Amino acid sequence: MTRIAILNQVLREGIVAILRLDDEKQVMPLVEALAAGGVHAIEITMGTPGVLRHIEHIATGRPDVLIGVGSVLDAETARMALYAGAKFIVTPVTKREITETAHRYDVPVFSGAFTPGEILTAFEQGADVVKVFPAEVLGIPYLKAVLAPMPQLRLMPTGGVTAGNAADWLRAGACALGVGSALVDKKALAAGDFAAIRAKAEAFVGSVAQYQREDRG
Repeated sequence: MTRIAILNQVLREGIVAILRLDDEKQVMPLVEALAAGGVHAIEITMGTPGVLRHIEHIATGRPDVLIGVGSVLDAETARMALYAGAKFIVTPVTKREITETAHRYDVPVFSGAFTPGEILTAFEQGADVVKVFPAEVLGIPYLKAVLAPMPQLRLMPTGGVTAGNAADWLRAGACALGVGSALVDKKALAAGDFAAIRAKAEAFVGSVAQYQREDRG
């Protein structure tokens, strides 16, 4: 897939699941539960044990999953993840070297920023999507305020997004939603209740679909 095709799939589905795990045995059952629930864009953070091995396994064995890497802080880490098969790069900050590396390998980059100045810098440096993080600090009104003078931006709030407010974030102008603990529930993980996580994924997908129907109507 090309960078544009990957980006378009993420924007069409509207959800990027964030996996930040301590136990690597949870990775594959969790990926399977999310995919079964309709969430196919999945970011595994660099702090997850065996992350590159899991990215390679998913990239080759699960063509239905768009696997990405998160918490990338430098170009070399991005390069290693891309060699392993990562289809998109997510970083909590904005660094030109990461953006350039991702684009060199024809994959999109989601650059982290918070203030209006940081967000515009990320956009000007070529970020395909700007990850507004931590979005829960100022919430939905902040996203709307940033987009008012800069409607050309693609913003993905990360933090504070739930199935209950997902449609509200999208109505405010978010192009996609980064979702961590509200989707990858720690209690369900600890109990091995992947059916519950699948149900959460279905709820998020339903919220996005409802918004899309409203938007088309």
